[in-house]
Amino acid sequence: MRRTNSKIDRVRCPWGQANEWNIPYHDAEWGAPVHDDVQHFEFLVLEAAQAGLSWLTILKRRDGYRKAYRGFDPARVARFTARDIERLSGDPGIVRNRLKIGSSVNNARRFLEVQKEFGSFDAWLWNWTGGKPLVNRWTEQEQIPARTDLSDAISRDLKARGFSFVGSTIIYSHLQAVGVVNDHLVSCFRWKEVQRPTARRVRIQ
Repeated sequence: MRRTNSKIDRVRCPWGQANEWNIPYHDAEWGAPVHDDVQHFEFLVLEAAQAGLSWLTILKRRDGYRKAYRGFDPARVARFTARDIERLSGDPGIVRNRLKIGSSVNNARRFLEVQKEFGSFDAWLWNWTGGKPLVNRWTEQEQIPARTDLSDAISRDLKARGFSFVGSTIIYSHLQAVGVVNDHLVSCFRWKEVQRPTARRVRIQ
């Protein structure tokens, strides 16, 4: 993972300055609108993998996930076999939870079905908010919810389509990560930045 230098005078969300891994992720990615299906699939895999764990655990293994999941190409992951699941279950570069790994392969197949029906997963997801991010105005991290009516509805829809490990809390984390919801605190320098039409999202390598 490439770490980026950051200005010490910037005001960030508290979690975004907790450690050297969170800072570049917070500053370059989290909350900036995503319109790329590969990135959407990446976060579906990573947010599900995080269940019961810390996001730091996942960030430290992100490179391992990219290698194991073929760059998060959903079409390639959808072709994974039982042998691939067995291989991943022994891969020290990722969280070796067989249920989560099997779910990710299933979700890749369901992901392709959504693409076929709507043209892209991105089109399907952003339709829930009319194509515009929901901008919140939180002043304290404790105010940010773990789930909302929107994440409940999206979770139900995904489950009906056959997705797994897509509970409302996981989905809300996904909405935050890909910018459908802007949950940066208003005091954070990124709260305004991610609202700009030309908001930059730099995928951390």
